[in-house]
Amino acid sequence: MDARTLLDTLARALDRAGLEVILIGNAAAALHGAPVTTVDFDFFFRKTPQNLKKLKSLAKDLNAVLMRPYYPVSDLYRLIREDDGLQADFMATIHGVRSFAALRAVSEAIDFGGHRLLIASLGAILQSKRAAGRPRDKAVLDILEKALDEEKARNQKTKARRSEGRK
Repeated sequence: MDARTLLDTLARALDRAGLEVILIGNAAAALHGAPVTTVDFDFFFRKTPQNLKKLKSLAKDLNAVLMRPYYPVSDLYRLIREDDGLQADFMATIHGVRSFAALRAVSEAIDFGGHRLLIASLGAILQSKRAAGRPRDKAVLDILEKALDEEKARNQKTKARRSEGRK
């Protein structure tokens, strides 16, 4: 499975559906350079009647099945397309995240095939995994903390170079 191709496809379809989401979890962490793997994409979205319609439209556009596993306990909607193994989870609640707006404020936009996709910051991903406290989340905490430290160091070097260039 080529994650970049699937993300291009998802970004294009999300744009057409008009569903605003934020990629969070290991896929987002990998885009920040963390050496982690995943078999699915986790998205945070606002659960409103309009967005649920957009989510159903997204599934139809992708020729995928939209399931609601763990109902009624969970606000998780799972989109699956068997042709290529596409699996995307859309969650209305994320451990350690106060609101969609709060997460969006610490997210960055990345271009996928000409379509913008919001990616949660590594700090927000770490916060969420700590709050969830599941064994699979705890297993990657050290890796993500190291990746966050490396990202901060890169950002400081970039700022220093820009500052030197202005003098």
